Amino acid sequence: MGEVDRTPERGSQHQGELIVRVNVIGTVIFVVTAVFAAAVFTTAAQWVGATTAMALFAVGVFGFLWGFWNAVQRSRDEEVSVTQLYMLLGAGTPKEVRRTMLLMLGIQVVAAFGTAVWRIDGPDGSPGSSLAVGLLVPMFGLGLNGLWAAYHAEFGKRMDPEAVAARTETEHERVDSDVDVSTSTISIDQNEAHG
Repeated sequence: MGEVDRTPERGSQHQGELIVRVNVIGTVIFVVTAVFAAAVFTTAAQWVGATTAMALFAVGVFGFLWGFWNAVQRSRDEEVSVTQLYMLLGAGTPKEVRRTMLLMLGIQVVAAFGTAVWRIDGPDGSPGSSLAVGLLVPMFGLGLNGLWAAYHAEFGKRMDPEAVAARTETEHERVDSDVDVSTSTISIDQNEAHG
């Protein structure tokens, strides 16, 4: 029986654009609800802000795990790095996608910290408020970055392990030949007097 190909199918351009669009829409919804909750600071507004933040966090965790699973499958044949996967760095991601996705992640971080610091105390003056839940929202951006990259990024072919071992061995031999190692002719017994 033949070996089963577990490499995930590459996504269509439409699917990639959908992930980017979901990131933009989710970020806008988060910023609006977080700023509204911080400005109004009523119980109802805080519930809306906290519920939105938790929903985006849950979507982000799901996207993160789904993207990670598929990236692991692709890593059997391709060189997948964490920075390429979650920060979309490298030539395998179009600049427009990278710019948009990282901008959304940055906005999520700024909005989360900004609103949490704006209302650092609860309505009754006790420390902490429900707006701190917004600090979980950047997981939404990271998860969608990973999901997009797992299906749409271009990764280089995985190098043959034997070729990597041979190259490493050659590099070690070159380093060893460049180092002048001289041995001492003095007896090691000279240190006996020192204990």
